[in-house]
Amino acid sequence: MDVEHRDVEVNGVRLHIAEQGSGPLVLLLHGFPESWYSWRHQFGPLAEAGYRVVAPDQRGYGRSDQPEEVEAYTLPHLVGDVVALIGALGERGAVVVGHDWGAPVAWSTALMRPDLVRGVAGLSVPPFPPAMMPPPSVSRHLYGEGYYQVYFQRPGVADSEMAADPAEFLRRVLVGFSGDNPHVDEPRPWNVPEGRTLMESLPGPEELPAWLTEEDVALFAREHALHGERAYTGPLNWYRNMERNQGLMSPFQGRGIEVPALYVSGDRDMVRAMRGVPELIEALPLIAPKLHASLTLPGCGHWTQQERPEEVNAALLDFLDHVGAP
Repeated sequence: MDVEHRDVEVNGVRLHIAEQGSGPLVLLLHGFPESWYSWRHQFGPLAEAGYRVVAPDQRGYGRSDQPEEVEAYTLPHLVGDVVALIGALGERGAVVVGHDWGAPVAWSTALMRPDLVRGVAGLSVPPFPPAMMPPPSVSRHLYGEGYYQVYFQRPGVADSEMAADPAEFLRRVLVGFSGDNPHVDEPRPWNVPEGRTLMESLPGPEELPAWLTEEDVALFAREHALHGERAYTGPLNWYRNMERNQGLMSPFQGRGIEVPALYVSGDRDMVRAMRGVPELIEALPLIAPKLHASLTLPGCGHWTQQERPEEVNAALLDFLDHVGAP
């Protein structure tokens, strides 16, 4: 079975999707700065196990539309894309899996539309209801102006640095926050030192780890470059709505994840070094009372499903079996 590609119109935007298999729907939501291709190792095993696997380029990314307005990338917009995609695929529900930024979208979809989400899995980023991520106004006090989420708030700055050489940026960020970065003894938050650029904060790797090839980097870069100088403006606009999301998601304050849930992360993931995240992971059974499992992968960094595909696939198949048929 080959992965098929097509476009669908959802929630006012055109999304490119990659699709394989038939059966109960499993939606795979990528994070920053990735695309559908970050799930390349999951399509075959999940489809062969009897599932319809669909991974979109989320709005702003790759072959999908990139709305110009910053306000078009709020968490409700992103959840709306998932809800509309389920309908456009002719389905009545799905198991939703997200990694990095895709995880807050997956958790939020489960929070807001438990009638459509049969189960939810988050890789790397645990749920932090209701807005799922702390706002820059808080992060600035915790980590300073150089903290990457704060740095990303400056219009056009990170955008142009990344778009100047997408392949080199991707090479540096994918290796830099993996479990195979030889320059890091233990995970730590991403900070850009004062007076240095984003690229300068990421040492160039001498070689790629076994899980990442130059062909992988080239494909990510080629699809990002479809948006030219704005290659990363749409993706960065997700971060530029984090403050706005606090108010938009406030009606869901006090509500937890009511559907079966799975959490998987690496012990070398920089997300685990962020303040409050270890406590969030410990509190998962309270946030998600139907938690099936919380798994930690030794030696794995931030790019969970790419670095450890066999372990992630086994965890997902076990979880899907637990969720059961629709």
